[in-house]
Amino acid sequence: MQGGVSGFQNAPVTRAVVLASGLLSVVFSAQRRARALGISYQDIITNFRLWKIFPSVFAFQSTPELMFGLYLLYYFRVFERQIGSNKYSVFCLFTITVSSLFEILSLVVLKDTNYISTLASGPYGLIFASFVPFFLDIPVTSRFRIFGLNFSDKSFIYLAGLQLLLSSWKRSLIPGIFGLVAGSLYRLNVLGIRKMKIPQVISSFFARYFAPSPGSTPRPSRSLVGNAPTQTGRAVQNQSSTGFAPIVEPPESSVAMLVSMGFDGNDARQALMRARNDINVATNILLEAQSH
Repeated sequence: MQGGVSGFQNAPVTRAVVLASGLLSVVFSAQRRARALGISYQDIITNFRLWKIFPSVFAFQSTPELMFGLYLLYYFRVFERQIGSNKYSVFCLFTITVSSLFEILSLVVLKDTNYISTLASGPYGLIFASFVPFFLDIPVTSRFRIFGLNFSDKSFIYLAGLQLLLSSWKRSLIPGIFGLVAGSLYRLNVLGIRKMKIPQVISSFFARYFAPSPGSTPRPSRSLVGNAPTQTGRAVQNQSSTGFAPIVEPPESSVAMLVSMGFDGNDARQALMRARNDINVATNILLEAQSH
């Protein structure tokens, strides 16, 4: 995973989810109880073991699932920086709850068939719900070819998601699909969910106990000027050099927004200039610079 310049800076909720998922997965694996994870009709409906929902929402059953899952959770921390920890907490609770309800409903519907008996465990709902804003809001900034196939800077995230989605075939496919449904419902602002906020006492708890400690303050990042320009950067530079579209000084509000997401102020200003003040493109340029 790319620790990069900022790590979990301004992403305490993501840090809490990653820690919970990683620790629970390790604990169940060490006790050789990983196979007991996952919800089934018999556990939830017949025996009413509702407590199984919590560990099954966070803990993965295998090491490959854990690796790809934590990588995607960490990458999607950018959304917490974009909308703020409070609203991101609402996003997490909504998508996890909705996807879990759909999973239980699917078990009820399929109980008399041999199609599936137990669903895969892990934060599939949250991860695949995050693919909705990733697809709609994060722009492609570079494209390249490998063995004649076209790829973009977003392709590897999609491939990691596909690997996780098919890791346990039907057992993981169903939770992943319901995660996409939950993310789409949040996007459509069902029940006005996007305007809701977590009580201040809860958001303060995450900010206090899961924000990076002062000793882990990220080191200053390298100047973006020295980095190899992406396709977006080259396009902006070419426009300015030909005199067709002079670079406009970025507004302080856009710089402040990127700084609040954990980026260095000078880097944020340079990225906005390269992206012609498109804050989504600038965010992707900054994330790309961190991975180098």
